[in-house]
Amino acid sequence: MPSKINWLLQNTAPGSLVTQSWLTKHDISPSLAHRYEQSNWLQKLRAGVYVRVGREPDWSDAVLCLRNQLSVSAHLAGLTSLTCQGRAHYLQHTHKNVWLYVDDKALLPKWFKEFPGVNWLFYSNQKLSRSGEQYLTDIEIKGNTLKASVPELAAYELVNAIPADISFEHAAELFQGLVNLSPRKVERLLYASSAVKTNRLYLFLADYYGHAWAKRIDKTSIELGSGKRQVVTGGKLDKHYQITVPAKFINGESSHG
Repeated sequence: MPSKINWLLQNTAPGSLVTQSWLTKHDISPSLAHRYEQSNWLQKLRAGVYVRVGREPDWSDAVLCLRNQLSVSAHLAGLTSLTCQGRAHYLQHTHKNVWLYVDDKALLPKWFKEFPGVNWLFYSNQKLSRSGEQYLTDIEIKGNTLKASVPELAAYELVNAIPADISFEHAAELFQGLVNLSPRKVERLLYASSAVKTNRLYLFLADYYGHAWAKRIDKTSIELGSGKRQVVTGGKLDKHYQITVPAKFINGESSHG
């Protein structure tokens, strides 16, 4: 027993979430885990999942457990990714919305979906056929190393969520700060995207703020479709990209356009 508790203490940190399936894989049976609970090494969060005693777990511990112990492909997306990389500046979380990319076929355990104090916003980027790792980066949150979208992909996830999970104005404000994206990465990303409205909106915002990287993108192979697309209701049509956006974003046109 001492060697197993030593293994547990060496391979987890205070506040870590540990699943019984992962413990069993490492020869810690449910009855032994129960004994560790009685000895105050572990604390039960829900059936089949424990917390290593010593710190309250937060959402980053839950994501780490999902990836490392349950082998679910998940990464921080959109607004959460930008915020954690310091790209959202003063636009910090006012409430605990966490944007998370998960494969659309992933089975998420109930304890994860109902993790206290967090509202998960799940995304699956179904219209994006991309080779993943080059669009992910490692970031550290409270000692946990998590995967997150690089800013080019986070920006895509951001505009893709307008207006369901973020307002046009909020997304635009974030986009304004993305002055040093890689044109090569943006170009490859949009080439791989079949989401016409998202592609148009990404390029519209890049042009609107006059980002230097936008001028170096070859748009000829990006799928922009045909016909008009409504992004916001009651908006005004941008004639170049054929999308409706808030009127104040239409440059040099009269209010009745």
